[in-house]
Formats: sequence, C-alpha cells, structure tokens
Amino acid sequence: MMQNVYQGESKMELTTKRLILRHWKETDADSLYQYAKDPAVGPVTGWPAHKNVQESHDVIRNVLSARQCYAVCLKTDGRAIGSIELILNGRTDMTEREDECELGFWLGQDFWGQGIMPEAAGELLRYGFEDLHMQTIWCAYYDGNVKSKRTQEKIGFIYHHTINHVLVPLMHETRTCHVNCMTKKRWLEIKAQEKASLGEKKA
Repeated sequence: MMQNVYQGESKMELTTKRLILRHWKETDADSLYQYAKDPAVGPVTGWPAHKNVQESHDVIRNVLSARQCYAVCLKTDGRAIGSIELILNGRTDMTEREDECELGFWLGQDFWGQGIMPEAAGELLRYGFEDLHMQTIWCAYYDGNVKSKRTQEKIGFIYHHTINHVLVPLMHETRTCHVNCMTKKRWLEIKAQEKASLGEKKA
C-alpha cells in the first residue's frame, strides 16, 4: 500500500523541448480537476474520476506529493496537464530493490496523440538511470489500456510478464495487468541508436 507524506513544494525541475516536469503545487488543484474529472483518464489507470476541486487538492497533498512525482506542464503556459512519477521501492509492489522503480503516468485527454507523454517519459527515464542510478525501471498497464501500452512500446519498454486477478482498490475490482521493463543496458543501447541515426541524418 502506498504511503505518502506531504513534503511541501520543491523547486526541482526537469525540462524537455516542449515540457517542464516539476513537483505538484497546491495551486495546481483547479488544473488537476479539469483533467482528472474526465472518466476517460483515471479509471483506465486505476483511480476514479475526481468529483470536485477539493478532492483534487487532497490528492495533490496525499498522493502527488511523493518525492519523484512530477506535474507535466507545457512550457507555453506552465499549466499542469498530466502527471508522471518514478515510484520508488517501498511504494511499488513491482520490486524490492533499491536500484529499481516503477514508472507511472497519465495525461489529460486534450493532449493525447501529440507525443507529449513519450517526451516526458524519455526525460524521466534519463533522470532515473543517470541521476538516480537505477538499473531497471518497470512499467505496467491494465488490460484494455491500449494508449498506455503504445506509449510504453514507443519509448522502448519490452514485455516481461502478465498478472491475473490484480486487485485495483480504488475501483473495487480486479483486473489483468501487463508488466513491461526497461533495463539500463537497453536504455543505453536505444540512446546509442538514436545518436547514430541523428548523425546519419546530419551527414
């Protein structure tokens, strides 16, 4: 079971070409509610749509306050449009190792199909492997969540195993869960291939 303690607001940021990944702020509650109230967003990932802004505020304090949880924000206006997290040992049931963690994410429906989550996930993978010295990062999706499956495949995750009858507490049901993984070795190979491909294009 996840345990979260509110840690206050942090100034740490990660950036990509279009995005800023920063820790959640209580002032993000309105933006969070705007996207989390959508029944197409939360339930497929295992949590119910938010009912009001106060619920979103409470989620920021009690869930999204984890140390490696980040609001996905557009550089153009700084507004939080999704969330991405490296769920560390002690908060994930996918590993008991300190050098492994789980990647979790969701994105507001208005921004689907624009390559935003692969861009955010790519940067968080870099941070996890280079700065947090992770050796393996796990990622999973529930049966039927095709968008998450495609995103994970796009950024290089490979299938590892399937778990049946997984309890989804917030939805009061069980589901089938497909688990993928990315090792540091595989990530380095992907980066090398991307660099070589870029060099060929420039040539």
